[in-house]
Amino acid sequence: MAKFCLFLLFVSLVSFPSVLSRSLSSSSSHPHSQILDVATSLKKTVQVLSSQDFQQEAIKSTHSNSSSFSLSVYPRSALVKPSHKDYAALTLSRLERDSARVSSLNMKLQLSLSNFTHSDLKPVQTMLQPEELQAPITSGASQGSGEYFTRLGLGEPAKEFYMVLDTGSDITWVQCEPCSDCYQQSDPIYNPSGSSTYSRLSCDAAQCSALDVSACSTQSCLYQVSYGDGSFTVGEFATETVSFGRSGSFPKVAIGCGHDNEGLFVGAAGLVALGGGSLSLPTQIKASSFSYCFVDRDSPSSSTLDFNSARPSDSVVAPLLRNSRRSTYFYVGLAGISVGGQMLSIPASVFQVDGSGNGGIIVDSGTAVTRLQSIAYNALRDTFVKYTQSLPSGGQFALFDTCYDLSSMKSVNVPTIAFHFSGGKTLSLHPKNYLIPVSSAGKFCLAFAPTEGSLSIIGNIQQQGTRVSYDLANNLVGFSPDKC
Repeated sequence: MAKFCLFLLFVSLVSFPSVLSRSLSSSSSHPHSQILDVATSLKKTVQVLSSQDFQQEAIKSTHSNSSSFSLSVYPRSALVKPSHKDYAALTLSRLERDSARVSSLNMKLQLSLSNFTHSDLKPVQTMLQPEELQAPITSGASQGSGEYFTRLGLGEPAKEFYMVLDTGSDITWVQCEPCSDCYQQSDPIYNPSGSSTYSRLSCDAAQCSALDVSACSTQSCLYQVSYGDGSFTVGEFATETVSFGRSGSFPKVAIGCGHDNEGLFVGAAGLVALGGGSLSLPTQIKASSFSYCFVDRDSPSSSTLDFNSARPSDSVVAPLLRNSRRSTYFYVGLAGISVGGQMLSIPASVFQVDGSGNGGIIVDSGTAVTRLQSIAYNALRDTFVKYTQSLPSGGQFALFDTCYDLSSMKSVNVPTIAFHFSGGKTLSLHPKNYLIPVSSAGKFCLAFAPTEGSLSIIGNIQQQGTRVSYDLANNLVGFSPDKC
């Protein structure tokens, strides 16, 4: 009888008895499972659709010394009130934008690889005639822009604008008067004639030469940035003073002054480029580090974007890697992934950049859902499903193929998911970072997806609630849970 009881205990531990924990007071009986607060997640899906219009708050500008500074970061729902009929429709629009984002990242990578010469492995700049600087394809998914915004000051005197945060771009740009074609934004359109520090860049300026795509008109440099969904911005390339609330300002930062802008940027005045290239904002202001923490996308609260601040002491640190063919993206040294404490059988090469510049995994602010090569995703999904057999299936939803009906539960036990970095450190994700509601009716899905490209991406759903620090001086990425 005693052996039989021990056998039952063993079976219960292996199978993760999810349905046994249905109240918030329950605690996980297994070290490799966690409790997902179903009720709180569903409550947020209702609140985000009924929230009041965004009330502009004062810019947070804290600094520990003269070289560090900080800005507020807001989720998109805090700036642009969702107009969808229900949360499922809101989720579908988010996933549509996300698919466009992933296409953009892959397109940029492939263009970078194709634009390298074989002789010296240097990128080739595309120089066009002014009339060629146009992108006639417009996006069919023009419902909004990126998921997180900050408030950045431009010009002298400074005027502040809501801008999308983007670690996958190097060109900071803003919509400018006069507009030949500008989309709707929350702030007035930036007028460079009202700034005493705005200065067009000449065609022979070093910043102009550093552009991937440029043209020359009346000795002034023109830029173009295109995105995978057909969105684009075209205009003058200039220098301007950039200010960070009351934390400080930097003169002569090269930015795009976009006179023709179309696509997925409704709401924001432009984009803050946080990539690793020579024209990105961190590079131009010579920041040794920057970090951000993304609050829940359905939350009305905000967090901060910090420059030159010390990394939290409890950070899970991973190597920050670079792809010589695409300096923009921040690759991370990932050794493997575990589900329920079980290391997945994934070849190490899946998360490594090969000699041609393909492969590897990046940390990206603009992608929502983590994308993995099929061999890695299938291993993760199949193992997760094995440990959640007692949960009622919810079928599929858009790009998610693994969903559950948790409508009858207040909380539930789910297996852990953890990233294991090549430096030996492990980042365990909170359940809300990988099992997310897609409707207010209780349908939750595993927030990972396969990708057809070679590039894997750690998205912002997996980053929510964690301060992500990019130590540019020491080539490290730090992850600090609960540091928003």
